[in-house]
Amino acid sequence: MDGNGTPSAGGVWDDAILRTACVDLDAPDPIDTLVDALGTGPFALVALFCSPTARFPDLIAQAQARLAGAQVMACTTAGEIAMGAGYCEGTLVAVALPCLCFEAEVLLFDDLDHFTSEDLVERTIRVRAGLTDRAPDMPHEFAFLMVDGLSMQEDKLASSLTAGLGATQLFGGSAGDGVRFEHTYVGLNGQVHERAAVLALVRSRCRVRVFTLNHFTPTDLRMVVTSADPSRRLVHQINAEPAARELGRLLGKDPNQIDTFTFADNPMVVRLGGSHHVRAIKRVTEDGDLEFFSAIDEGLVLTLAEAAPITEHLDAELSKLSANGAPAAILACDCVLRRIEAEKKQQKRGLDTVLARHRVTGFSTYGEQINGMHVNQTMTGVAIYPPDGGPCKET
Repeated sequence: MDGNGTPSAGGVWDDAILRTACVDLDAPDPIDTLVDALGTGPFALVALFCSPTARFPDLIAQAQARLAGAQVMACTTAGEIAMGAGYCEGTLVAVALPCLCFEAEVLLFDDLDHFTSEDLVERTIRVRAGLTDRAPDMPHEFAFLMVDGLSMQEDKLASSLTAGLGATQLFGGSAGDGVRFEHTYVGLNGQVHERAAVLALVRSRCRVRVFTLNHFTPTDLRMVVTSADPSRRLVHQINAEPAARELGRLLGKDPNQIDTFTFADNPMVVRLGGSHHVRAIKRVTEDGDLEFFSAIDEGLVLTLAEAAPITEHLDAELSKLSANGAPAAILACDCVLRRIEAEKKQQKRGLDTVLARHRVTGFSTYGEQINGMHVNQTMTGVAIYPPDGGPCKET
């Protein structure tokens, strides 16, 4: 803990609602340290956010052995967020939901290339109904998704899940690999999976609020995707011109100098369902195409957006979650492009302070899910509030 009573990276938050902890991966016996910090259970669910520098299979197998009896879901990250510390790297972050306040069930979708929406919906409805029957005294619910961030199946998956979830609000994040974009993994109960997803259905005695936010406002500069390969999220042409060259012209930049920082500074949004959502660009290919983080298609109108100051915007939006009382904790999925933007603009320290003050835990992602949509350069999450009448107690 630091002098203000907040934990530094490697510390632990321990209260009657949930537990969180963060350990450095080069510390001796990180799993033993992490599990000891979480304290005694039983836990309905433990979520692990793991730096890609770690031996992920070994870590989650060890964690499952130490947390026997708990469902343990995990993913690799593009950076971690530790409660009381903000952005971290090279760490393992845990969030544990005690059985006193929560009941959970986790589904594995282990072949995202061949799943059918009908099977997914049927499984989700069945598990959600069973969870409701098991926890009739827990009226609040949410769904949390971790998905392989290189699968390119997040759009279809999120859209398909909506029918099975009914009124349950969904948020989630795409597993990361730092900024390498080579291998991303999810894990469940000690087993590692690629091209897969894990979905936690959670009920609670605590009031919850699922949210989404980004700090962009559309401008009047629009462009049309005139040639694309949707299956690979590639745009070949914009306004009937080679994509990277045309984007460079519109931004007043040399197309050979366009990079990740350019994309973070100049986000593209699309209008869906009455709102604008970010369609972030991952990279320029050797052929001069633009590869996107989420779904893209011919005929789509992209609009250049302007960014509000990211630190002030985040503080204002998270403060709204405290309008009727502050959350005990916020579990969040935060796009890696937001972290990159903050670092480039020398705003990381300010964001760390905001994240710490609002008790945010989570990870940096390759994309975010909110209900039926897969989005980018966004934060999605759930605010968890103290239960009415004080801490959860055994009945």
